[in-house]
Amino acid sequence: MKRPSLNLQILIGAITGLGLGWYFHGLGAENEVVKLGLYSASLVATLFIDLLKMIMIPLIFCSITVGIANLRQHQQMHKVWVATLAFFTFSMAVAIAIGLFASNYFKPGVGMHLAMFSNAMQNFEAKQLPFSEFFAQFLHGVFLNPFTALSQGNVLSVVAFALILGIALVMGGERYKNILALLQETLEVCMRIVNWIMRLAPYGICALLLKLVLIQDAELISTLGKFIVVILGTTVFHGLVILPLILFVFTGKTPLWFWRGAREALITAFATSSSNATLPVTLRCITQHLHVKPEIAGFVIPLGATMNMDGTALYEAAAALFVANLAGIDLSLAQQLIVFFATMIAAMGAPGIPSAGMVTMIMVLQSVGLPVEAIAILLPIDRLLDTVRTAVNVQGDMVGSLVVQKLVHSS
Repeated sequence: MKRPSLNLQILIGAITGLGLGWYFHGLGAENEVVKLGLYSASLVATLFIDLLKMIMIPLIFCSITVGIANLRQHQQMHKVWVATLAFFTFSMAVAIAIGLFASNYFKPGVGMHLAMFSNAMQNFEAKQLPFSEFFAQFLHGVFLNPFTALSQGNVLSVVAFALILGIALVMGGERYKNILALLQETLEVCMRIVNWIMRLAPYGICALLLKLVLIQDAELISTLGKFIVVILGTTVFHGLVILPLILFVFTGKTPLWFWRGAREALITAFATSSSNATLPVTLRCITQHLHVKPEIAGFVIPLGATMNMDGTALYEAAAALFVANLAGIDLSLAQQLIVFFATMIAAMGAPGIPSAGMVTMIMVLQSVGLPVEAIAILLPIDRLLDTVRTAVNVQGDMVGSLVVQKLVHSS
């Protein structure tokens, strides 16, 4: 009997994980079967994510360096830079606009008030960081000792060093051809290891989704139901309508064609809630299934995992208006424009800052004088919402690679 394809195995694993999670949830946390299932799922899920993280940094380093060297040789570097940054800015701007529009239209949080969540807010201490200090730490986190960056898994710092090294290899020409050849072979070895790791993907994703469903607080979800529905609805709309529309307009490729090639990466992103952990799978899908040239994918994907955050940008903008509604504050158009630009900056992330996502969300709230303690309300439901927005973040990176390749080759 022929074994199902890896794509189908991953899909079956995801459905099985969700189903088992709901079943175990109904049995109750004290049930011995549930305890054993949760423990087993934790072991498998941790192994899968750790394997992805193990290969992530060497894969990013080699793919960026080799990609830059090859792009410079073909005189395409400038075009790729411009097209990539233009796409990132455009797609995040559209996502933020959707988040703000939906929050203004559906008004989640109206009729509720902050006093309902006073206990959670009292026990939460927000680490507030002025924008000037945030920006200074952001720059400081980009240019680290490369060995420190590699050992700590600091993606943006690794990308920065790999960019510089790639350009240096090109400028050195034939003198450094052996180093470039070594990096190319290392990249091929990394991709082989990724293919091995992906054999565990159906089990890892099943375990991750089982854990996700099992630990959710049903009562809190019902209390914040409208906000959750608005966030999930708008994020899915961006992923199912806006990004496929952009892809079709620029490349002529259909959503079905994209889904077939990107499915492994999108399901992995949904299960892990980590763009960085999904990077090896994303690079595998974009080069092997969607046929983006390795030099373009190796540049756009790692950079996008840090800077291109459509789902996160949409969420932070909508969350700011949700907090405003809870506090009974009506944000003016000018204040919402401030939220727009603050979210654009915040969604790019800040390597080197503990709880970076929390700090950036606080920065958005501070930009219009909203109570930062209200973030405590969002923490218990963040893991649930993070699944969908991470999948959309990764989808945006993959669509960006396809669009950039089309723009570069057609110009």
